[in-house]
Amino acid sequence: MDIKKHLIITGNSTVSWKDAIVKAIAEASKTIDYLSEVKILEQRAIIDGNKISEYFVDLDLSFIIDVNRKDS
Repeated sequence: MDIKKHLIITGNSTVSWKDAIVKAIAEASKTIDYLSEVKILEQRAIIDGNKISEYFVDLDLSFIIDVNRKDS
């Protein structure tokens, strides 16, 4: 049986919501092992004039707890 832990993070991008998601997952994967799922909780943006200037996404990242991991 896998035990999963959830972590809520926020990603941002000046390009798109998809880019914000991809960047957030890439950054999280640098320090979190065994990422397994992502759920998009919310998308929002900042509007400057008549154009979106920055995209934000709140993500629920799941990762599997390694029950066999030994402390060093």
